[in-house]
Amino acid sequence: MSLSARDAEVPEPTTAERVHSLLSATSSLTVRACGEHHDLESPVSVHGSRLRLRAPLGTPLTTAAAGATEGLAVVLDVTDIAPVAVRDRVRARLTLAGRLHLAHLADDGLSVHLRVDVAHAVLATPYGTGALTADDLALATPDPLARYEAAMLTHLADDHADALAVLTRLLDPDLLAQHPDVRPLALDRHGLVLRLDHPHGHRDVRLVFPEPAADTEDFGHRMHQLLTAAQHGLPAHRI
Repeated sequence: MSLSARDAEVPEPTTAERVHSLLSATSSLTVRACGEHHDLESPVSVHGSRLRLRAPLGTPLTTAAAGATEGLAVVLDVTDIAPVAVRDRVRARLTLAGRLHLAHLADDGLSVHLRVDVAHAVLATPYGTGALTADDLALATPDPLARYEAAMLTHLADDHADALAVLTRLLDPDLLAQHPDVRPLALDRHGLVLRLDHPHGHRDVRLVFPEPAADTEDFGHRMHQLLTAAQHGLPAHRI
């Protein structure tokens, strides 16, 4: 069963929530406009179906936007790359279409704030593709762990290999038959995704928390519950 499967007993973020979370956590993106690609190093803030980002003043992108009274038609590309080193590190590719407007000059006087009115978006993952409208995005909220996910996954991988080994007790033994390398791939309020990597391929498995985590402190409690279940042979949801 893929990670995109829907099951009342195995919750996971919706496509809109994943998009909102990815945008809230990203620091770089590519803007396609007027037949050219513009790579930006900029945080993105989401306000309903509008995005706020920043670009250097006087670039071809900001110059084109200044001359577009009705907004500049753009496509934004955001790539979600796993923070932990694994094969096939691209977890998702997000494409958004909309119109870009100049908002106002930044305080540094060297860059400008931009507004993108999103029309629609597509999120492609190894498990499927999901589309959403501007209304879908406006109604979504980011996962409470999204901004901290990279740091927490890296910490888990670098400093808690013993905990990962314990968590494998929750998995079907058949999944471990080829002695895969086990790495943390993703996490959200609903659970933790492990990448089982072996010479002939890989498999991703989601371990679901007993209850969603409300914040980073709550995440620690949920991880403790999973570890307790693994140590004592208790049942745990997985996909």
